[in-house]
Amino acid sequence: MNLFQAITSALDNSLAKDPTAVIFGEDVAFGGVFRCTVGLRDKYGKDRVFNTPLCEQGIVGFGIGIAVTGATAIAEIQFADYIFPAFDQIVNEAAKYRYRSGDLFNCGSLTIRAPWGCVGHGALYHSQCPEAFFAHCPGIKVVIPRSPFQAKGLLLSCIEDKNPCIFFEPKILYRAAVEQVPVEPYNIPLSQAEVIQEGSDVTLVAWGTQVHVIREVASMAREKLGVSCEVIDLRTIVPWDVDTVCKSVIKTGRLLLSHEAPLTGGFASEISSTVQEECFLHLEAPISRVCGYDTPFPHIFEPFYIPDKWKCYDALRKMINY
Repeated sequence: MNLFQAITSALDNSLAKDPTAVIFGEDVAFGGVFRCTVGLRDKYGKDRVFNTPLCEQGIVGFGIGIAVTGATAIAEIQFADYIFPAFDQIVNEAAKYRYRSGDLFNCGSLTIRAPWGCVGHGALYHSQCPEAFFAHCPGIKVVIPRSPFQAKGLLLSCIEDKNPCIFFEPKILYRAAVEQVPVEPYNIPLSQAEVIQEGSDVTLVAWGTQVHVIREVASMAREKLGVSCEVIDLRTIVPWDVDTVCKSVIKTGRLLLSHEAPLTGGFASEISSTVQEECFLHLEAPISRVCGYDTPFPHIFEPFYIPDKWKCYDALRKMINY
């Protein structure tokens, strides 16, 4: 399966297993702009897979209401860039519902899906990575997969998790990434990073599309510099897996973090400060962050904006020579 088919399979499994599960959002009834819900309305009926008005605040508010009644709500925001009208509903309602009511009520069965990240031609409003905005908000979980197998297992875990979850899907990988993915349901635990490649000299950490970039960088470092890189896919942004990252940095003494979102206030900053506090005496070089620029996401200049393998390789080389 490719990544969008893995998402469809996970949603199919959820609707089949849970009679209360519903999927809703802009254009999901006919399959969605990326075809992630294709065929589901025909299979499960218009009462369980249905379109909403073009109103993100309404989509999430509606999802909170359904979740509070005990049903499983799976909302789709058409692009992560358009999640901001729903920001108040997510941050001030969904994230705080259980706490506010003293656990009398909760909307933990709410999952919000959204296509995320650069795609080659998305420009300002179809390329953003807003995970750091939500990382600052206690009460929600944020998850970003790198591949079809990961996407299905992590999405099913989000849907079954008893907390509101935001699931960002790297849209450039929808058709690019292909893997063997079981048709049957399976779960990948949240808040557990994965060490994709073990190494001894530098720790490379990323999530989503950027994982593929740093894997390439690790290969370049081995061939050109004889440097052994440990590659980690964070997978869950909040709550993130501090132990796995710190354990790796204690071993390697160096950390390079990379994400597409702008540098200032990006989630790499949080990881960097935590590692600096926990692993200070083990660090051989300053922690390096290779991220997007502090500008709106450009259109024709996207190739210069994104933290590509050459920028990451250059940063890694400087760290080794520090």
